[in-house]
Amino acid sequence: MSIEVRNIVKKFGDFAALDHVDLTVPHGELMALLGPSGSGKTTLLRIIAGLDWPDSGEVAFDGENALSRAPGERSVGFVFQHYALFRHMTVFENVAFGLRVQPRSVRKDEAAIRARVKELLDLVQLDWLSSRYPSQLSGGQRQRIALARALAIEPRVLLLDEPFGALDAKVRKELRTWLRSLHEEINVTSIFVTHDQEEALEVANSVVVMDKGHIEQIGTPSDVYDNPQTAFVHGFIGESIVLPVEVDDGRVRLGDTPLNIAAERGSSGPSKLFVRRHDMQISPCGWGGLEGTVRRVRTFGPIQRADIVVSGNRGETIIEIDVPRDRELRDGEVVGLQPRRYRIFADRI
Repeated sequence: MSIEVRNIVKKFGDFAALDHVDLTVPHGELMALLGPSGSGKTTLLRIIAGLDWPDSGEVAFDGENALSRAPGERSVGFVFQHYALFRHMTVFENVAFGLRVQPRSVRKDEAAIRARVKELLDLVQLDWLSSRYPSQLSGGQRQRIALARALAIEPRVLLLDEPFGALDAKVRKELRTWLRSLHEEINVTSIFVTHDQEEALEVANSVVVMDKGHIEQIGTPSDVYDNPQTAFVHGFIGESIVLPVEVDDGRVRLGDTPLNIAAERGSSGPSKLFVRRHDMQISPCGWGGLEGTVRRVRTFGPIQRADIVVSGNRGETIIEIDVPRDRELRDGEVVGLQPRRYRIFADRI
């Protein structure tokens, strides 16, 4: 099923949670809504599910108006962050619940229900836990059971709200790989909300970056990481060095120091220079204009992470860079710095 969101507005008092949002989700897509708290991603997910109502705008499933349907009529499976399993029911009965409460006209008979539940427990690799209760499961197991329950009704859309947010880092990483594999098997149009950029980039086919009720960028994981279209996206995704610069007639300065880099077309006035930590290279002093003093060096496997003190008109700025271990840095050493790849964005007034 494809999903179209057109010109959605949702306010809570004077706060605009969503401000004229447009989004298209193709059939079979695994899409991540990524952004900080308050960016509007969960509100958008709940409107698609029918759990919230927009102030204006449209939501269409396969070209048909979804807002005219009640949540139970939208064929949507919803997975919550905190599982929402029924504590008094076994794993088997939790998964069977959605099938048992369907209208008589579409409800399966008992044998078909049991077969469907067994199929789903096999799918999430937890058939051996069918007689246990949620309190007897680990967090990762509970989340997989919650997903099986959402899939029981054979939804045409699967929505997940911070599905791994309540789990520890190791379990989250395991479930990311599992969810990606599961989606390839079931091929249900899926949208999941996360504020974890690594999770979004690793799992999703496409990423929607949101901030303050707006969509900042939509693209593949490599698109949004390698070609950020706004200062917010560059700063939010990946770890960036950010330096205040002045752009004038194609030249870039940090304070009074000219930098050996070209300004992007259309840039002028006060701006921000964004560089990924691994894209800031050590160069001979005086060659690139940008220099700094090594304050502290830590080693992480094949890289060194160094704190570099850079001086400008606004005082000292400490930046972190990643360099290979074969270029040994020493505390107190003065080094030249040259961005290999970078973006310059004008300061917003």
